[in-house]
Amino acid sequence: MLYTPPPRDPKAPPVRVNLLSDTQTRPTPAMREVMARAEVGDEQLGDDPTVNLLCERVADLLGKEAAVFMPSGTMCNVAATLVHCQPGDEILAHETAHIIAREGGAHAALGGFQIMPLKGAGGQFSPDTLRAALHPRTRYQPPQTLVSAEQTANIGGGTIWKKAALDEVVAIARAAGLATHMDGARLLNAAVATGISAREMAKAWDSAWIDFSKGLGAPIGGVLAGSAAFIDEAWRFKQRLGGSMRQAGICAAACVFALDHHVDRLADDHANARALARGLSQIAGIEVQQPETNLVFFRPDGAGIPADKMVAALRQRGVLLAMMDGRIRACTHLDVTAAMIEETVGHVRDIVRRA
Repeated sequence: MLYTPPPRDPKAPPVRVNLLSDTQTRPTPAMREVMARAEVGDEQLGDDPTVNLLCERVADLLGKEAAVFMPSGTMCNVAATLVHCQPGDEILAHETAHIIAREGGAHAALGGFQIMPLKGAGGQFSPDTLRAALHPRTRYQPPQTLVSAEQTANIGGGTIWKKAALDEVVAIARAAGLATHMDGARLLNAAVATGISAREMAKAWDSAWIDFSKGLGAPIGGVLAGSAAFIDEAWRFKQRLGGSMRQAGICAAACVFALDHHVDRLADDHANARALARGLSQIAGIEVQQPETNLVFFRPDGAGIPADKMVAALRQRGVLLAMMDGRIRACTHLDVTAAMIEETVGHVRDIVRRA
């Protein structure tokens, strides 16, 4: 099982340090104020000025012609695959990608697509692995129509696809007649960490999206971008999936605020992740994957305590984490401070000592 939620214990103390996910962020007071004052209209009819502003800004941010506001990143991925593919088509993606492991089988259930899982370290498949997975178009095999990459790679440890690898994947896909889709759930984390703009990373891809409910701190939403024709079709599936909204400017205002105030500060999350990894690495027996962005994966088994027992023990101390792919994942975000990181390391050290 890739994801193991933390045990629910009604007797556990209140959560003081929430490292479960960057989806746990709460809108800041300033963001709430902007939401309350948002200019709104009927989003379904294209009359919500704040939604329109958000879509224009994300389209420009990602170097695309148009964009559409979605309630969730999952809907961004589902709508994109429904536009790119036909029932019976095959999508190529890493074996730990969101579209395989985290979206409830939606792509098979709603689109009738199969996904070929590609292997590779750090949640990324190599260009050579992609080449080897391509097959001739014959009636015996499903048409391969789409290649998807996840930036950053979640289960891989928040690893960053290198720009050269992204470009090579696009070149291989185009040569084989395949479309390309970038799952950009944490794309802006990659941009801040590398200094390479999201536009440069995504511009060669046929479709791409960014999530606002993770590190950017908005309560809801993702924005999917692509050509004008692609977005027209994505709108059709947004309508079919029940994602069309009315006065959605209240939500979109939070996303616009996040673009203005919460992008550069992602560097703080990366610094806190490095500090956490550094502290954990100093505890004997703790195996830590060094973070590239805001995700820290570690194993405490070598210190004499299984991962699930560590998660449970930390919960009893008010620290919330979860297990993914057999490891513990800690995720830093705007509600996590440097002092909380220091406290967490102290608790882990004490639990190991007692074990």
